[in-house]
Amino acid sequence: MTLPASSDTTPSRTATSDAPPAVSSGHANYQRIAKAIEFLVTEQQSQPSLKQLAAYVGISEHHLQRTFSDWAGVSPKQFLQYLTKEYAKQQLKQQAVMPSALAVGLSGSSRLHDLLIHCEGVTPGEYRSAGRGLDIRYGVHNSPFGYCFIALTPRGLCKLSFFDQTEHNDTATEFEQTLSELKQEWPNARIEENRAATLDVAQRVFPSELSRTSVDAAPLKLFLKGSPFQLQVWEALLKVPPGNMRSYQHIADAMGKPSAVRAVASAIARNPLAYLIPCHRVIRSTGVFNNYRWGTDRKTAMLGWEQANKQKARSGNTSTD
Repeated sequence: MTLPASSDTTPSRTATSDAPPAVSSGHANYQRIAKAIEFLVTEQQSQPSLKQLAAYVGISEHHLQRTFSDWAGVSPKQFLQYLTKEYAKQQLKQQAVMPSALAVGLSGSSRLHDLLIHCEGVTPGEYRSAGRGLDIRYGVHNSPFGYCFIALTPRGLCKLSFFDQTEHNDTATEFEQTLSELKQEWPNARIEENRAATLDVAQRVFPSELSRTSVDAAPLKLFLKGSPFQLQVWEALLKVPPGNMRSYQHIADAMGKPSAVRAVASAIARNPLAYLIPCHRVIRSTGVFNNYRWGTDRKTAMLGWEQANKQKARSGNTSTD
């Protein structure tokens, strides 16, 4: 797959090419940090030094420091403290219990930074029709967490996925697998590539990654296809703020169904909208980060990134002139 010379800031629609945009600086920094996280998880017992970590990633210690600072706003040492099981378990203990007995289906709104999110679930008839008469446009964009695949309907965003691989030999790329998944989820819909149409969503979800000349205050609409139970689980996830973590048991308790932990985990695994419906904020009660359909390293990076931004916000609010 050949990468185009154009970036997300100058979108173009191409009917015959699904090639993703050239890698941005934030995306490139994520790739280095994901590699560092992979090494740290593998070698956590030996507690590798910054020098060893930089050597594994293939850059200098100074460059590694700058990479973490540019991407997360903190040093590698500060960032890595957010990734320990001890820190995660402490966060779980500190979280207040979420309101119980959430209504079945989707109601109300949620917020992502300054972005208001509103959700709508498909009707039973729409669920059975599997997208008949529905137009879906998709595009691939840069993000702080790798390539981002966005699919959009006239009624809202229906899919957001992450992937890394762009080249292949005998196996399908992650992009091709993601597109195939979209077609399986909406087999009767009319699906076409239109990066220009999805660029606005990408800019609103990742404002620090993609340039934007004006702020759109209108709610970002999510159009969700799932069972009533799945919709209830996804709504519960929307109540978990950035920089917070919950266990699977926390989510089940919040729904008023404490014995449904396995069913909750299954619904979380089927979340069609990465990041926006923040299933990455759900971890095991032991403090382990795993079981993320877009990769454990990406989940770990997301949690560390959000924790770093949360701490920066706190420092800004408490600082004085």
